[in-house]
Amino acid sequence: MADLQDDLHSTAEVGGLDRPVALPATAPQRHAEEEPAVSPDVLERAHTLLAEHPVADGYTGLPWALRHLPWYDLELGESALDTDVPRLRAGHVGALFWSLHLPEGLAGDRAVGATLDQIDLVKTVVRAHPEGLRLAYSAGQITDARYCGRIAVLLGPAGAPALGDSLGILRALRGLGLRFLTLTGTSWASGTGLTRFGEEVVREMNRLGVLPDLSGASDATVRRAFAVSKAPVVFVRSAARSLRPHPANLPDDVLTELGAAHGLCLVPLTAEQTGPSVADVADHLDHVRALAGPECVGLSGTYDTGAAHPRGLADTSCYPRLVAELLDRGWPESDIALLTWGNVQRVLRNADFTARAAQSRREPSAAKISELDS
Repeated sequence: MADLQDDLHSTAEVGGLDRPVALPATAPQRHAEEEPAVSPDVLERAHTLLAEHPVADGYTGLPWALRHLPWYDLELGESALDTDVPRLRAGHVGALFWSLHLPEGLAGDRAVGATLDQIDLVKTVVRAHPEGLRLAYSAGQITDARYCGRIAVLLGPAGAPALGDSLGILRALRGLGLRFLTLTGTSWASGTGLTRFGEEVVREMNRLGVLPDLSGASDATVRRAFAVSKAPVVFVRSAARSLRPHPANLPDDVLTELGAAHGLCLVPLTAEQTGPSVADVADHLDHVRALAGPECVGLSGTYDTGAAHPRGLADTSCYPRLVAELLDRGWPESDIALLTWGNVQRVLRNADFTARAAQSRREPSAAKISELDS
């Protein structure tokens, strides 16, 4: 276990999404100037809108970040982090997905154990902050937490190595609350796409209500997951590649296909993937909305991952500044309500509906990787 702890503390996050990527010299720099002042009226309008339609933030790195702190109090406030309860409330965050991603290269029993350790940590943190946080496992429970004045905490995404190539472990993780699984980093979801076992994993995810996360997945895996999954696919941390050539960002044809499949692209608030300013982030949101549709775009703060964030979006209190930018651009309030809250609710409800239908048709899969991919 000591060796495992060394791995957890010293290794970069899975998939390379947070590692610096050398961008071409022609990368867009249109908004490198200082951010313009926000109209107080527009900012007040943003706060009012978010009070009614809070943010469902698709990704936080808190489980990793908290491991490095000898002591913390998220209720009081924690200056060593980008996230705490006061800043979540200031940013009108109503739900937060806690990443269970593993260090790159961790696999097998060590990956399974590390994932269980993180789930235990998340649940311990929530129990220690009952006035601010509440675990939620469904769209309905997210809404219940909001009406009780709590911020809903959801588990996921986890990395595919967390399964240890076992569908039984997938079922166990779903029983513990997992909602997203990232299809990268395994032999059955690789650069060559999904193997037969990988396809069976996706079918079993559909049966359980675990949503496929395709951020950072190969083009072949993305295409096959679109074809196999009966539930929406989600890109938990992806923006528009035509605006910023990051490998985890999506080309326009995939964004268009995502809209046709009624999936969801959660745009990360990181300088590396979206650019150095609030306006750059808004450009990506405009682009995804135009190609995939307003029902298929959401937000992924990606705070506490070690990533740099655009000016004006330094921590989880800053969402009103981004919403004010969108209001200035003429976004209808109905589209912003989908962006912040409604679209995440939709894909969770759709996944649960798909799961109920699948459970009436098929038993839990007994497939083994040794039988399908030999």
